[in-house]
Amino acid sequence: MSSRRISARIEQLNESATLAIDATAKSMLARGVDLVSFAAGEPDFETPSFIVEAAVEAARDPRNHHYTPAAGLAELREIIAKRTQQLSGLSVEPNQVVVTNGGKHAVYSAMMTLLDEGDEVLIPAPYWVTYPEVVRLAGGVPIPVPTDLSTAFKVTPELLERYCTPRTKMLIHVSPSNPTGAVYSDEESAALADFADRRGLYVVSDEIYQQLTYGMGSAPAIGTFASQELAQRLILVNGVAKTFAMTGWRVGWVVAPNDIAKGVVKLQSQLCSNVSNIPQRAAIAALSADLEATRYMREAFARRRESIVTLLAGIEGIDVMWPQGAFYVFPSVQGLLARPFEGEPIGSSYRLAELLLQHAKVAVIPGEAFDAPGYLRLSYALSDEGIVDGIGRIGDFVTRL
Repeated sequence: MSSRRISARIEQLNESATLAIDATAKSMLARGVDLVSFAAGEPDFETPSFIVEAAVEAARDPRNHHYTPAAGLAELREIIAKRTQQLSGLSVEPNQVVVTNGGKHAVYSAMMTLLDEGDEVLIPAPYWVTYPEVVRLAGGVPIPVPTDLSTAFKVTPELLERYCTPRTKMLIHVSPSNPTGAVYSDEESAALADFADRRGLYVVSDEIYQQLTYGMGSAPAIGTFASQELAQRLILVNGVAKTFAMTGWRVGWVVAPNDIAKGVVKLQSQLCSNVSNIPQRAAIAALSADLEATRYMREAFARRRESIVTLLAGIEGIDVMWPQGAFYVFPSVQGLLARPFEGEPIGSSYRLAELLLQHAKVAVIPGEAFDAPGYLRLSYALSDEGIVDGIGRIGDFVTRL
């Protein structure tokens, strides 16, 4: 009998660095520490009241006190199918939609359904910390494809070709990006669709930030440019978390060709039966509302984006790109890493993040978490005053180096 208490599968799994640092920041704040946190990957707004009221009403309805279909409530799947056609350029049926416990569960379910042992997955880096971990859990092999500030954190077909092998099965595409805020244009999206089509790759397109863009209605969707053949290998993942300030409600979804959707349903039937009915009813209310129902959030993020980029650009040694979507900035701090602190060079963005937390009482996520050393991720999902205070503290710390 094996003496191993924890499985090798879980031992090799990395904890989410973003959640861990955010938890540390929240713990410090709860202890009364005067801290400014740029760590959170969630809107700082309350869920709109009409959505909350829908959930309250749903809790009183006995229909929601029992098991429902593993794929999700029929009404919600129908609305998601319509929303997908409206925003993602694909005509899909409700039976191609599977409701999941948030977007992260949607990504996991897609990987578990599609990947076999040894299948390689192209993941443009910097990437959301969860992508490589769920690929490994599914038996796949994550293949990071590096980008940097000079390429606006975007990949091209030519770059992707260099990382393809006979084992390459999938490309993960995300636009707008967490952590960089990069958004692929129509032309860039079409080029990636053509590349995936020629290569016969599956594409998992994470569209969770799709409606959080600046200067455009929503981010161009790769599905708009998919051939009929690629559409049969295209899987969309999305959710209500970011657009409607519903991160804690845990409602996401997978949209996929019929056979893949059936595979996801089979997995879900054994994993969790069905997503809680109350949040599903709340999601119906959210998605049934006018697309402009949460415009005030996007307007606030646009204002904060202007503030945080301008302030960061004013700090010597920091180079920052204007994000086109989501609510993150991903500045390069490579100009600071050779500077000494207490007689030793700072050396890494991980160390810089530690110093900012200890000495400036500012929480940021180091680029190492996203396979991008030399950068920091800062969320601007906090108050205007908090942004000014926090970036001011960073600037003061840098001037003392």
